[in-house]
This record gives sequence, structure tokens and C-alpha cells, in this order.
Amino acid sequence: MNRRNPCHALFALAASLVLGATHSADARDAEPTYDAAAEVAAQIERIREHEDGPEGLNAIIAYSHTAGFKVREMADIGSLRGRTVLVKDNIETTEFATTAGSLALAANHTRRDAPLIAYLRSNGGVVLGKTNLSEWANIRDGNSTSGWSAVGGLTRNPHAIDRNACGSSSGSGAAVAAGFAWAAIGTETNGSITCPASINGVVGFKPSVGVVSRTHVVPISSTQDTAGPMARTVADAAMLLTAIAGPDAADPVTLTAERVPDYAHGLSDYSLEGVRIGVMRGQIGGNEQVRSVFESALSDLERAGAVLVDISFEPDERMYSDSFTVLKYELREEMGTYLRSIPAFADGETPRSLADLIAFNEANADEEMRWFGQSIFVDAEETTDRATYEEARERAVRIAGEETLDALMAEHDIAFLTAPTRGPAWMSDLVLGDQFDGSIGFGSPAAIAGYPHLTVPMGDVEGLPVGISFFGAKWADHKVLKLGAAYERARTAKLPEPSFERWSPE
Repeated sequence: MNRRNPCHALFALAASLVLGATHSADARDAEPTYDAAAEVAAQIERIREHEDGPEGLNAIIAYSHTAGFKVREMADIGSLRGRTVLVKDNIETTEFATTAGSLALAANHTRRDAPLIAYLRSNGGVVLGKTNLSEWANIRDGNSTSGWSAVGGLTRNPHAIDRNACGSSSGSGAAVAAGFAWAAIGTETNGSITCPASINGVVGFKPSVGVVSRTHVVPISSTQDTAGPMARTVADAAMLLTAIAGPDAADPVTLTAERVPDYAHGLSDYSLEGVRIGVMRGQIGGNEQVRSVFESALSDLERAGAVLVDISFEPDERMYSDSFTVLKYELREEMGTYLRSIPAFADGETPRSLADLIAFNEANADEEMRWFGQSIFVDAEETTDRATYEEARERAVRIAGEETLDALMAEHDIAFLTAPTRGPAWMSDLVLGDQFDGSIGFGSPAAIAGYPHLTVPMGDVEGLPVGISFFGAKWADHKVLKLGAAYERARTAKLPEPSFERWSPE
């Protein structure tokens, strides 16, 4: 597969009637002054300038340099009206292969649209290309380097190209920060939208599990997986979520999800006056510079009228080990189901199970396992006890949801929780792996329970972006987005611009 080889194939229109789409093309006026044709030309120029070469970002695996034709065709359709979207390369689109970053799926050109992509197209969105990611969404090994895949190489952070873009939606976060598209779609199992969004200085939203379909998305866990928007503003993220959300008969959890018709409605006039927000003091971490930026963000919230409630809380750590058991069991089961659903490759043997992927990596170790192994894959292949899995799943979801997030909001009479998302980007090191500060952030309970999690840029540490996280109850996605938009208006911090250079203390 030739990386970033422009695709000349025509974009297929969404079969929205088959999916039962109910989105209104005119639910709201979608900024008619937005010139999508002019924007796509500038975006492709930025891709050509900053993507390739020895110090390029490696944020994109493939893109269409003829997307301008499609943008003009879609300029009057739906709510997005030709806006360009980059798609993480574990989500199927008709015009590109879906590799999950692995050479084992380099020929995985299914010519299927995931339902979320069909919804996107029916609402006027244009798929510009596929973004790089942590291979297999960072579930292959415990000593990986985030943002690296055998297909795409190592994604670089546009704010400091020698630093990490976080994973697994690294390419989506870096591409939005670099201005390569209007927005991007990432996926998250635990932190894979919110971490790269925070570290690349963009907005990232992990919706409640079930708001967005997972069909034809390379899986890890049906309990925790979801796709979600990554954009430069909360309003743009909300627009994109509206475009991709919807029911899917092949993904039953989506049939009972509680959605709103327009996630951007009411964002501009939501008031923080009297809104009670719990501050997770124990999850700020030990980095004093992050603490200082976060305290400034809290001051912005207070000036806008929010009532802040300090919370000291240490989660029941059983949910972490139980969640890991769930991920391994579901990975083996659901990866096999996905692989058996894809068309046979024209050239080469088509993998049909997790065991096949393990064997492929062993046979291609020089390319696939030079930097790290596949210990989690191997453990997952051996995680077969269903009773143990079901017990772990019930306990993990209950602790994370009812006994953590729900209990905290009820006990303190609060509508939302907040904490820093992550610390600043660390130096990328393929030899030693990731070096992030695990003491910062409170994202795991929302990931494990399937609750919404929004990160919004709140400033920087020495030019490296950091984000603030907002959490709400299950299905409170719209409320969380409104809170984020209100914070965005109240924010006083000056946000850093990408330098596309190596970090310097100057």
C-alpha cells in the first residue's frame, strides 16, 4: 500500500434510507458563509506542505486530492454542506482501504461504508481521507508508542514534532490541529479520542456508547468502543456528532440510545450561572504547571457563574482490572467476527481470527514488531472463560457508572464533573515507549461505563497544549457539549498555534 497515495475514486452517496436516517437537512442554518470549496483547496495545500518529508506529521494514511469536486457537489446538501472530514483508519469507507494501521489489513478494501459514514455523507459531509493511528487502536502490546503504526509510521504532534500526538486517534487529533480538514472522526475505548485531542490542542468528544454506530469499525470492545468527533471548536464537534449519530439495526445498543435531533442547538446561549460542577481534586496530578493552567480555567468558570464543588475521591481500582479482562475477552471474540465479515483479499491470505493476526505479526516481525511486541494480543487469545468475563463486565460497569460517576453527582448535587484531561505531550521514543503522566485525569470511569466525556483546550505548558475534561451522566451528551461551549466562551487563556517544528525552550 502506498501511503498517502491520492484516491481518485468517486465518493459514494449514503444509502440513508437503508439505515433509517432521520436527520433533517435544514434543522438549522449551517453557516452559509462557509466556503467549503475554498477551504478544501487550502486544506490540501497544508497537507502537501506539512504531511510528507522526513519531518512530516504522518497524520494521514491516504487522502483524495480531487476532493474539491465532491465538496462542490455536496455544498448544498444537509447540515454539513460539503465540509471535509478525515476518518480514523479503523472505520470503513468505500473509497479507501481500512487497515487499522496493520500490514495484515493493508489490502482490506471492503468497499463498504460504516453506517456512521453513510450518515455523514447523507448530511453533506465529504470524506477527505484516512488518518493514522496507534496500530490496532493501541491494544496490541502494553509497551507501545502511541501514534505508531506499521502502515503509517509515527504520528508527530504539530505543536512540537519531536513530541507525541497521543493515541490511538493520533492522526485525527494532529490533522485537525494542523488544519488538514474541517474536522475528523476518532474512536475511543479508553482515552483514544480525548487524549490526542487534549495533547494536540483541539476539541474531542467521546459520546455515550450507543449514540454512534460501531458496525464496520475494527473493534476492541462492544462494551466501551465508540466513534466521536474531533474539531477546533465545540460547535463544530457538535455539528459533526449530529451528522454521524443514529440508530443501526446491526448494533443493538444504538436502538435504545437517547439522542437529540441537533447537538449544536442551544450551545451559543447556554449560561453557566448557578451550574454546579464537581472538581476532581485528586485527579489533577502532580504537575504544577498543569495545575496552574487548570486553576485558571476554574476561575474562568466561576467568573461565568458556575458553582464549583471540590471533591476528594479515589475510585475503586477493581474496575480497572475488570475492564482489562473485558477488553481482552471481547477483543478475541469481536475481532474474529469482524475479520470473518470482510471480503477475501485479492492478493494474500485474509486473516479471520485474532490467532491469524498473532501469526501474521510473528511472520512479519521485522516490520510489525521492531519496536514493541503483542503481549495483549497473546493474553486476549487465552482469555476464554465466559463466566469470568461476565462477572468482570458487570462489576466494572457498575463501579464506574453507578458507584462512581452517578454516586458523585448525586452525593454532591452536581450536574457535571471536571478535571484536567492529560498532561502536555511527552517526547516520542520508539525504543522506550510512552511516558505519559498517569496521575492526571479522570477519563477511565466514563470510558468504562460508556458515559460522555468532552475535552476542550484550556491553555498550554511551555507551548504544549493541555485540555480540560467535562463529564456528565449517561445520555447527557448534549448537556456536556453545552457546558463545553460555555467554557470556551469564558476561557481567557491564549491558545498556542502549531509550530510544525521541534520543541524549544525559546
